[in-house]
Amino acid sequence: MDRIDRRVKRTQKLLQKALIALTLEKGYDHVTIRDITDRADVGYATFFRHYPDKDHLLEDILEAMKDEFLRLLAPYSIITDPQKTGALIFEYVQANQELCQVLLNSTDTMSVLKPVQKIGLQEERLIYNHPNRSGEGVVPKEIAIHHLMTSLVMLIRWWLENDMPYPPERMGQIAAELIILPTLKAMQ
Repeated sequence: MDRIDRRVKRTQKLLQKALIALTLEKGYDHVTIRDITDRADVGYATFFRHYPDKDHLLEDILEAMKDEFLRLLAPYSIITDPQKTGALIFEYVQANQELCQVLLNSTDTMSVLKPVQKIGLQEERLIYNHPNRSGEGVVPKEIAIHHLMTSLVMLIRWWLENDMPYPPERMGQIAAELIILPTLKAMQ
């Protein structure tokens, strides 16, 4: 059983890497399943044993990325250490530059934003110690988190499109000052 699982995981990794490489070369819309299987050196029918179409393959890539990202950030809090959390985000993006470029530039941005925003809503540490009090000028937490996650994604996109002109630590500071701290303040 374990041997089969390893083969399945290996095939899925090959398909994922092929999709990423081809998307960077040709653009997502121009990549065919035949292109993916040829690049991954797996049978055409094998693809369909794992995925019904290339969109599901991309979703699988995004899900794996989300899980890895959450493990990375788990020991930290965006509230207690926004600069460190921001730096970790940009270090991750730098280490996974090709994948992030594919997700941010080659797909509908909303397809990336929806799961990212879901992460924000699921992660209670984003709103820990920041109760949403009713009253004038207070931003509801679901709106604030939506804004926070969308703004972070757009900042990452800018950074990648401009060939990462600042190191991850500096981008963490920028994210904290420009996006994270003002958003948290608006929730108080």
